[in-house]
Amino acid sequence: MPRDPGDLYQVSPEAPKLDADLVMLYYLDGFVDAGAAGRQLTTHLLSTLDHTEVARFDVDSLIDYRSRRPAMIFTKDHWESVEAPEIAVHLLKDAEETPFLLLNGLEPDRDWEAFTRAVLDLSARLNVRMVVSYHGIPMGVPHTRPLGITGHATKAELIDGYQPLVDRLQVPGSASALIEFRMGEADKSAVGFAVHVPHYLAHASYPAAAITLLAAVERATGLNLPGEALREAAQLTDAEIARQVQGSDEVTEVVRSLEEQYDAFNAGRPDLLAQPENMPTADELGAQFERFLAEQQQGGEGPPES
Repeated sequence: MPRDPGDLYQVSPEAPKLDADLVMLYYLDGFVDAGAAGRQLTTHLLSTLDHTEVARFDVDSLIDYRSRRPAMIFTKDHWESVEAPEIAVHLLKDAEETPFLLLNGLEPDRDWEAFTRAVLDLSARLNVRMVVSYHGIPMGVPHTRPLGITGHATKAELIDGYQPLVDRLQVPGSASALIEFRMGEADKSAVGFAVHVPHYLAHASYPAAAITLLAAVERATGLNLPGEALREAAQLTDAEIARQVQGSDEVTEVVRSLEEQYDAFNAGRPDLLAQPENMPTADELGAQFERFLAEQQQGGEGPPES
């Protein structure tokens, strides 16, 4: 027998009365997030804007502690603290005092369908009109060009202006994607954005990707969100990337090849796109940059961080 959705979450007794037609952003940590784009945007919003907890999910029912063991601090002769996992919804306000919700935490290890039903149930209870997810995906693109965005939604008009990346693709599922899918089945509005991160930067913190996601979220929701701290971090990171690229002729050539491929695609030049020598394979590109960054780290300089 299916679980009652209300059994998986608890609304905070101190939660304020919410307006109707709220937007709820959501990011669940555990699926692909190249450049830590989604994680950075979530952390940025929670650290920049005042927030109040509205609801909390029962993580004991959703998380496998043995696969993702929480950190505990041991001091001398006793356990001092534990970093307990959580999945919670917070109420925030943008620069114009417009309220919105943010659901974040670990992606559940189990009971995805029950969790999804609970999210839909809670969304209705909190007067949510649209949910929006976001994350980063690795792509064979150069960091010297504008970052692309793949948009997807339960209703085409919600992502007007975004060009499809592929016609059809099978990928591993995620709890975030399942929420959007079930929202569509229920004729609810749900949007998702995946920023295209250069895959040689997929394992680094890449603030430029978070900025691109922030702009996409603002466009879809009408929210006015702060971005100054992310822009400052992006300037520092971009300068470090440029310095490291200039220090290697091999990496410079790889970036140049990616630039040619990118420009040919945007100019509609199939003659260039058809020439394999203009585009290294993903394995070749990844190996070259891993080798380069490893050499930098051995010399006392690690990969770029925000």
